[in-house]
Formats: sequence, structure tokens, C-alpha cells
Amino acid sequence: VRAKPTRAHTTHCPSGSSPATDASDAKRSKMAALSTFVPVPADSHFSIHNLPFGIFSTAENAHRRVGVAIGEHVLDLSAVASLFPGPLLPAAQAAAVFAEPALNTFMGLGRPVWQEVRHALQHMLSADQAILRDNADLRQRALIPMAAVTMHLPAQIGDYTDFYSSREHATNLGIMFRDPQNALLPNWLHIPVGYHGRSSSVVVSGTPIRRPCGQTQPVEGQPPVYGPSKLMDFELEMGFFTGPGNALGEPIPVEKAHEHIFGMVIVNDWSARDIQKWEYVPLGPFLGKNFGTSISPWVVTMEALAPFAQANPEQDPKPLPYLQHSDPYSFDIDLSVSIRPDGWKDAAVVSKGNFKAMYWTMKQQLAHHTVNGCNIRPGDMLASGTISGKTPDSYGSMIELAWKGTKPLDLGNGQTRKFLADGDEVIMTAACHKDGITVGFGSCVGTLLPAKPRE
Repeated sequence: VRAKPTRAHTTHCPSGSSPATDASDAKRSKMAALSTFVPVPADSHFSIHNLPFGIFSTAENAHRRVGVAIGEHVLDLSAVASLFPGPLLPAAQAAAVFAEPALNTFMGLGRPVWQEVRHALQHMLSADQAILRDNADLRQRALIPMAAVTMHLPAQIGDYTDFYSSREHATNLGIMFRDPQNALLPNWLHIPVGYHGRSSSVVVSGTPIRRPCGQTQPVEGQPPVYGPSKLMDFELEMGFFTGPGNALGEPIPVEKAHEHIFGMVIVNDWSARDIQKWEYVPLGPFLGKNFGTSISPWVVTMEALAPFAQANPEQDPKPLPYLQHSDPYSFDIDLSVSIRPDGWKDAAVVSKGNFKAMYWTMKQQLAHHTVNGCNIRPGDMLASGTISGKTPDSYGSMIELAWKGTKPLDLGNGQTRKFLADGDEVIMTAACHKDGITVGFGSCVGTLLPAKPRE
């Protein structure tokens, strides 16, 4: 791979600026000055500022192992394990950890190790470091074109929890199905509402999802019928993977929750709205949700996302003390959803939103999840719930965008949608942008297949 330094920017501190401003400007300048010898397209989600982790294999080597995305290449960490100097993760241990077929062990090593590895990766990929740049043989073995790899689930997901943390989404559904004057249930502003999902049906981006069958009640007051769901939907979400776990009976305090959060992915929590509506009282979602959840393959670390942290949303009423934290842990992540009908070359954008619209933070979600002593383990996944903004074009589901089927979406070329049709490909993207730097998640893609007839 030939050297191709990226353009560096220098930030100058204005006279009279505060020490805090000086420090912030210095951090931005250091970020902008980072460059790599690996070619990185200007619009890439995977610059040296990102370095997300994933699990991949190749046709030549079917063994699943740990990689890092850089530009249009995957850096095989098992091939460069000898370049990790330690001391927290020395080369011998790195060789074992990065040869594993899931990220769970690495996630469980904790934040100091994650930070050390990130620093070592930025060092070895730097344009002014010869250690990998000038080793042609190692470079050829370790840097693999993305087009030549197959991506897999990044972790063995032991447990999956889905929250319901967008106030706008919860309000919209409350208006549709309950009293518009009391759209939010009494507990919503006091606790991060959530339910336990099904980890066995979490799949990596690119895996098709089959339209589910089940019981629905097409006519109110009439007996239910069995058949394919007629109201298939996507849900635009973000999820996070947990790092070191906690012992059973020992809550994770909100002040330390960030030490247990490894990184984030895009989540499409596919939903069968008619099945869900019939079944969800009294115990919540079941078959309307557990048939499939898609996630993006690259886990963007919280260290990479730190420059994009935002002030937390104002919460009124004030949460109970175990949910209170003042450190910024909302993130400015631009989100987009597109639908590509079967046979179309281009996709139609149907939603544009931002993750900072969430009411409850990830720290609050994790603290609440464990406040009763529930134990989490490395590689567990917690999802945000549908992310909807204040404007109709930022709603994160079809049921909102088409308002329960009363306002069909115009996709162009004479096609409209109230809900998803068989053959529709749903494409979700997410990326942060600041000071000329992009840190992105790539995409989360899934195609809806027809229901399987009952034999």
C-alpha cells in the first residue's frame, strides 16, 4: 500500500481564550494533524480518527478474527500482534486475543486496555511511522481490501436488551394508540423503559430478514387470524456493547457506567406491527420483534466518539439520584434511512435524524439495567429504541413516517409505501462530523424476504 498522507489542519487559539478553550483547540489540532499512509477516501467513514473493531474472514483464510477498518482496507490485528508493545496487552496476549472469532475477550479487558490498543494502532498506521509503512511483506499480509473480506457478528451476544428512550417516538406511538392528551405513560419520564430481546436472532448487516407469520387481529373485536404480517416496519436505533461485567447482585453506578461501555453499532430492530399490537398486552413485545434484528459490523469505540459528545438533554422531572450524571454522554451522530425497492438501482431517503435526540443516555440505561443487581457480561448488547426527532422527516420508523398508514410515503417512480414490501432493502447509515473529521459506522443493510408458507 503506497503512502498517501491525509490533509492536516492546524487550529490557532484566539487571544484571550480560556485554558479550557486552549485545551479543546489543542485537542482538535492534534486530531486534525493525524494522518495515515493507508489511502483513505475523503468521504470514508473509517479514517485514522475512527479505527472501529470487527470480525472478518477471507476466502483464503476462513478463520474468523479481529480486524480494524481503515479507509477501504481491514487491518488484520492477528497479523500485526507482534507490534503491540503493551504493557497492558503485550504481544503474546494480543496474538491470542485478536485471533479469537469474537470481540468478547477484548471487550472484557477494560477501558485502559482499549485506550492502549487504540494508541498503538494510531501509531503503527501513522504516516510518519515506518514500523508497518516500510514493511512491504507485513503490509501485504495485514492490510486486506474490504472488498475481499466477509464480515461477521462482532461479538457472541449473550443478552440483548432494547430500550424505548426517544421521547418523540414514545409520544408519537402514544398519540396513535392511546390518549393524545396523555401520550406518555406515567413511568416514562422516570425510568429508561426497556424489554429483553432475543440475542439468537441478532444478525450482521447484509443478512436477509424473512417476513414473519403469526397471530393478528385485523378486525377489532373479532377473533385473531394466522398469516404473514402485513405491517412490516424498520426501527432506526443505535446500540452499544458492554465491556467488563458486574457480579450478580452488584449494580453498576451511573458514575462508572462509561467504564463498562465498549462501543456502538447501528441497529435495525425489525418490527411486525400487527403481530405486536395483538400480543403486547400485558407483557410487551414478543413475536412481533424476536424474528430478526440487524446490526452494522463495525463497532465504533467510545474513545473515537468522545470528540462528538454533547450536553445531555434536560430532564424534567429530575431523575432519581441513581440515574443522575452531569458529564456529557449524548452524541452528535447523524442518521439516515433509505429504502431500495426490488429492482431499483438507487435508494430513496425516507428519514434523516440524529442520535442526540435521545432523552435517556447510555449511562442511565446501563445504570438502570443493573440497579437491581442484574449482571451484564462482555459482549451484551443494549439498543436505544427507535430514534425519532421532532420533525416528520426525522421519524425513525414507517409507522411514524406514514402515520399508521394514513400518509403513504412517496419513494418516487410511482411507488409509495405505508409499510415495507417484500424485496425492499432497508439501508441505515450513521456518522459524526466535526472540524473536517468524519467518524462513521458504515451501514446496516437488510432485505425483506417473502413469508415462508406454512407446510
